[in-house]
Amino acid sequence: MKTLFINPCYDDTGTARRCIPEFINAAFGKEVAVSSVCGWPTSSRSCSMVEHGEERPSVRTCQICDAADPWRARPPSYLTDLNSAHNLTCWQSENLHTSPNNVNLTLSLGKKFEITYVSLQFCSPRPESLAIYKSMDYGKSWTPYQYYSSQCRRMYNRPNKAAITKQNEQEALCTDGHTDLYPLSGGLIAFSTLDGRPSGKDFDNSPVLQDWVSVTDIRVVFSRPQLPREIGAGEGGGIGGGGQPDEDPMVPSTSLPGYFYAVGDFQVGGRCKCNGHASRCLKDKEGKLVCDCKHNTEGPECDHCKPFHCDRPWQRASAREANECLPCNCNLHARRCRFNMELYKLSGRKSGGVCMNCRHNTAGRHCHYCKEGFYRDMAKPITHRRACKACDCHPVGAAGKTCNQTTGQCPCKDGVTGIACNRCAKGYQQSRSPVAPCIKIPVVNPTAMVSSSTEEPADCESYCKPVKGNLKINMKKYCKKDYAVQVNVLDMETVGDWAKFSVSVVSVYKSRGEPLKRGDNVLWIHMKDLACKCPKIQMSKRFLVMGTRATAGAERIGLLADKNSLVIQWRDIWTRRLRKFQRKEKNGKCNKA
Repeated sequence: MKTLFINPCYDDTGTARRCIPEFINAAFGKEVAVSSVCGWPTSSRSCSMVEHGEERPSVRTCQICDAADPWRARPPSYLTDLNSAHNLTCWQSENLHTSPNNVNLTLSLGKKFEITYVSLQFCSPRPESLAIYKSMDYGKSWTPYQYYSSQCRRMYNRPNKAAITKQNEQEALCTDGHTDLYPLSGGLIAFSTLDGRPSGKDFDNSPVLQDWVSVTDIRVVFSRPQLPREIGAGEGGGIGGGGQPDEDPMVPSTSLPGYFYAVGDFQVGGRCKCNGHASRCLKDKEGKLVCDCKHNTEGPECDHCKPFHCDRPWQRASAREANECLPCNCNLHARRCRFNMELYKLSGRKSGGVCMNCRHNTAGRHCHYCKEGFYRDMAKPITHRRACKACDCHPVGAAGKTCNQTTGQCPCKDGVTGIACNRCAKGYQQSRSPVAPCIKIPVVNPTAMVSSSTEEPADCESYCKPVKGNLKINMKKYCKKDYAVQVNVLDMETVGDWAKFSVSVVSVYKSRGEPLKRGDNVLWIHMKDLACKCPKIQMSKRFLVMGTRATAGAERIGLLADKNSLVIQWRDIWTRRLRKFQRKEKNGKCNKA
């Protein structure tokens, strides 16, 4: 039956809470790099003193070390294997008579851990002086962690047993508490990372100590061995102590044992560092140890928020608050956001996310309103991709392109009405002026009206009648026109009685006379034609335009369109038909037409 994994990072209601990986011996099974191994590169003989209790004297025993012989090897793998009192396995260094006294053990944890202790179980006498170092950057730099020596000032320039205060909580101390000679072998040195540190009881609120216990690598440096009194160690004597060991008159000098370091168990107790946002560490595809991050966090130590989850700053989880990363509120219109500390403070430390690149014609910190030129469709929720509609303000009748965000009403010029400002208000009539497209109808004396001419000015319907409803593309119309182009309408300005449109020519299908080129050009339309919507043209849209061209000597150089021109919003299906017209024109069909 399959066991369900209950995630400790959330309670029964799904609310986030602090979670931490289990406490383990992070050194177990890891490879330790050593600077010296007994029996390498050649086999050697080493001797040591073995205790037999208080009533019986210690006995000197000797053995052969050979790294190439499994039965006589003392490899570094014994440091982190399964520690058993019934089957004690010990790593051993070379004899110190023939090699330097300094011997290093370097352990890489493969990931950042928060460690509680470092312990070394010795098979030899404990060293007289040793130092423990830590690295937080995978061995690139090293920081002292703890010193042990009977001569702290001489060996490490540190006072013995200095006091720890809040001001020096990250300072490595030196102590001589390990220097008791007995037992000769099997002694323990254990360093507690938080012992005696004033902020240890409030660890959650102490970034200094959180940094202090963070480790990727541990290095132990043995500097001086300790000489058992059975074979004589005079004051100031010992290897590396400034003198030679005093010889026991009962033991010939040739039978003095070789001094070496030997460790049976190297432990590093701690937890995989995940800052309270993961309950376990797993191996990724490359075999590297990584946090199984929750609370919308990511990174090697769950040390930053996932993309789009930065509505508040990343924080380490505590016993009181999980501090999960929260998603930005962008109303489904943005995929990226950034954090702004000033906005976060102004909100009472509740929200600091700012949406980036709002889509669907929205704008604002939360993509919560429509951008300029668009207004809210109140029939749809703000989260809908079509919540914003284009204002579509008339280029002549409107006083601007921006409409009311709620109603969509464009700002109309005097005498103009309609949501898009596309018709004259009651009591007004069209004029030829783009500044005042609608003017008041003058009050006429009835008597004068009888005597006046009966001919009325033509309105838009009669003015545009020749072409209204006849906007189809055919070969006959194609042949009569000077040009046929697809344009994208960019901008408009008024020049006298004319509207001057800036256009980008996308495709050229016909060009009589001087060849037309793709790119920027100008399209001229008389204000009367534009006011009557023959032709009807809109900004930021593509049109098929078939009309006449102004001559080089004319005031308006470029393309001309009037009520007799063909100006239709572009459809992609026309491309094939227009190319067909091009071929027919080359074959002389237009001459026959």
